[in-house]
Amino acid sequence: MIPAVTPTLVPFPTKLHQLHTILMKAKAHTAPGKRTFIVFSFFSILLLCFLASINEVRLDIGILGLSRSSCASFLQGNNTSSAVVGSNISSSADEDDDDIRVLIGILTLPDQYQRRSFLRLVYGTQTPVVSGARVDVKFVFCNLTKDDQKVLIALEIMRYDDIIIMDCKENMNKGKTYTYFSSLPGMLINGSDDDDDDHRRPRRKAPYPPYHYVMKADDDVYFRLENLVKSLRPLPREDLYYGYVIPCPSMDPFVHYMSGMGYLISWDLVEWIRGSEIPKTHIEGPEDKVFGEWIRIGHKGKNRYNAKWSMYNYPQPPTRCTHELWPDTIAVHLLKTQDKWIHTLNYFNVTNNLKPSKLYHI
Repeated sequence: MIPAVTPTLVPFPTKLHQLHTILMKAKAHTAPGKRTFIVFSFFSILLLCFLASINEVRLDIGILGLSRSSCASFLQGNNTSSAVVGSNISSSADEDDDDIRVLIGILTLPDQYQRRSFLRLVYGTQTPVVSGARVDVKFVFCNLTKDDQKVLIALEIMRYDDIIIMDCKENMNKGKTYTYFSSLPGMLINGSDDDDDDHRRPRRKAPYPPYHYVMKADDDVYFRLENLVKSLRPLPREDLYYGYVIPCPSMDPFVHYMSGMGYLISWDLVEWIRGSEIPKTHIEGPEDKVFGEWIRIGHKGKNRYNAKWSMYNYPQPPTRCTHELWPDTIAVHLLKTQDKWIHTLNYFNVTNNLKPSKLYHI
């Protein structure tokens, strides 16, 4: 706050007393004819002193007012800028719903820290998917069992917010896939993580369904997200079962089931899995084959899409399930070694968008 300024003035009575003394001395030594002129001069000087005193007060007050006005303008300007920034943040959070929303759940293990770090690089640096699409990649595993996991994975969640921990015992073919799909409606619809936050903040109504499609994927698969979205756009959003048909030579999606490398279903089937007794009573066995049996017994998946040969196993060693890398690829499976990952990433030129800089040379 700016301190008040007190004008420094010579008291007017003091000035008057000084002028009176001068006048008396002049009167004692002046002829009578000049007294009129002296009196006139005295009152003229008196008037000038009075005006000067008023102007001095106005000047000081004017400076004070200008200073206060400038400070107020500065503070008001800062507040205006903050409001604009806040408005921009709010408006970006209230964007229209994406016209296609996809969740890719990568089933992995809690101790696979290095694999998760690598996959974050792989998917986090992909060119943004086509306009209007949202693809969330999350890592899925069961309850934590070690003290170090509870610290390190908590830090991962705080930093990346891309982990789903389910209430189950870690397994591969004893219900983990069922727990994944059946848990999602309760996690994504019945309440929100923001419910306990500041209740004064206006909330945006969550879209329904939270995702149009949900995929289960292995952690040794490389997905090209833009091609995945393009393949989904013309497809139905209800009763859809999408993936790589097994057995490998088959091209008929209605005969068998989709490979566990990565299969996708529409949201209505996610809700069906949660509520139906068919999956609950049959959860053990090869998870992709068991999933296909759920669909068959429940007469679901009337809309099916075989993504072969845009999805395939890594070309080496060659088998009936492998395919050479090619531009229309959606997913490459069985990337079990770093060399296979590097070969695949090089083929698709994933570092093409690296910006030139004097800070490095590659």
